[in-house]
Amino acid sequence: MTSPLRLEAITPDNFDTAVGLRVRPEQEHLVAPVVKSLAEAYVHPATAWPRLILDGDRPVGFLMAFFGLDWRGDGSCTDVRSGLWRLNIAADARGRGYGRFAVESVAAEIRRRGGTRLTTTWHPGPDGPEGFYLGLGFRPTGESSGGQTVGELCLRQVASDVPGVDATPPRIR
Repeated sequence: MTSPLRLEAITPDNFDTAVGLRVRPEQEHLVAPVVKSLAEAYVHPATAWPRLILDGDRPVGFLMAFFGLDWRGDGSCTDVRSGLWRLNIAADARGRGYGRFAVESVAAEIRRRGGTRLTTTWHPGPDGPEGFYLGLGFRPTGESSGGQTVGELCLRQVASDVPGVDATPPRIR
């Protein structure tokens, strides 16, 4: 990473750039194309948070987070979650820390909104991103969603009993 990383909301000015992002061909079966994510964001505007990932002015990826989602979908709101819905890193940008930046950015936004856990899903199997997520500290919940493994990352601040000691949230591994 050579320039400051940042997230940018999807606008008419960067829409074509966002939908033009492509993952490696061998990963296409693991994640929906950006255009599908943006369609889902359009029909779920209260929960979806789509963002372009930029390294300076260079688009390197796309993420879509969700906030305050009724996980069970039954209207009971007994299990409300926030997390990472989609992560697409451009084929020529893999292995440079952009995925970690995306997860850290979503974690920061969840914390800002008062949340204490980050939920995501991934396709199981040797070609899936499980190692990436486990390496960041996610732990499988034992659930599945749409045939995908559900994982969570605890974002709780560790309270200190010692006055004057900083209880800053731990960084993602």
